[in-house]
Amino acid sequence: MKIAVLGSGNGGCAIAFDCAHHGYTVNLFDFESFPATIAEVQKHEGIYCEGQLQGFASVAYAGHDIEKALNDVDLIYAVGPAYSTRPFAKACKPHLKPNHMVIVCPSSCGGAIEFKKAAGLDLVSTEPLVAETSTLPYAVRICGPAKINVYLKLKGGLYLAALPASESQRAIRALNHVYPAMQMAKNVMQTSLQNGNPVIHPTVTLLNTALIERTGNKMLFYEEGVTESVGRLMKAVDKERIAIGNALGVDVLPDPELAIAQGYATEATYDRGYSEAPGFQGIKAQSSLNNRYFHEDVGYGLVFLRDLARQVGIKTPVIDSIIIIVSKVMDRDYLTEASRTMASLGLATMSVAELSKL
Repeated sequence: MKIAVLGSGNGGCAIAFDCAHHGYTVNLFDFESFPATIAEVQKHEGIYCEGQLQGFASVAYAGHDIEKALNDVDLIYAVGPAYSTRPFAKACKPHLKPNHMVIVCPSSCGGAIEFKKAAGLDLVSTEPLVAETSTLPYAVRICGPAKINVYLKLKGGLYLAALPASESQRAIRALNHVYPAMQMAKNVMQTSLQNGNPVIHPTVTLLNTALIERTGNKMLFYEEGVTESVGRLMKAVDKERIAIGNALGVDVLPDPELAIAQGYATEATYDRGYSEAPGFQGIKAQSSLNNRYFHEDVGYGLVFLRDLARQVGIKTPVIDSIIIIVSKVMDRDYLTEASRTMASLGLATMSVAELSKL
């Protein structure tokens, strides 16, 4: 099997390394506006890895030519923040073939739907097949030229759903060699809701804004950023997310329980469960508030959850408050921007029953 990985960030490099390390031919693509990592991977002709995964894996092609990256591939991973999904889909559109399988990894808010819309694919089409994962399979950071540190490769709590859901098992079979922990979700509503980033990242960042602004990435995001009071706010956000799932007939694990299943944590609490979690040790905070922890996880993730909640009859006062406060902190209006909503995904007129059948 030949694989194309779109996105040269932390997650994209980890997927490219892991797939190549498992013996697959891998191409790595990113847009010309993100040249640094692509240039290093070109120079070294592959990616080095330390941490839980170790070694060197050759990358067949690393560059900015999407046609070359997709040439003769079977599987395409679109890896990046929520705001990368549409550009990746538009770049792929002229080159997609019926035999392709596309995995949006991760999808925090309807990523497979967004990809299909931008690529001009019918929502229920199966050729090419489009699926999404609930989260990245790794805790990982780029730590040097063509080099990554994988703190953790998930041992569980990693979900996948195809669109339509009837094709999910086929997608899981294609990924099983590299990701044996992958589990089949009920549908894309479950994969979107089971992503914990909108629960964790905005809360911890918001309650540590001054420290992040003063110290940059010197702060340890989980070990120093999560305390008992921070945990209480995370729990309140999580309760609203779980309530949305209940309204849709979808089981959503509380995030601390999910963290244990994934191998991050050993205690199912919202404070020490994160600050003392073995899988979160050593992970530094972002260097600036101008970061995906607000722009993606609030501007896309929480805005989407708020909109979905209203459509299924769930109130979200805590999520609403965080969106408003973070908008003030960042001097922008995430609600007005409406980057990812039920309307933008074409789902605004769907009933609960219809959403549950996606």
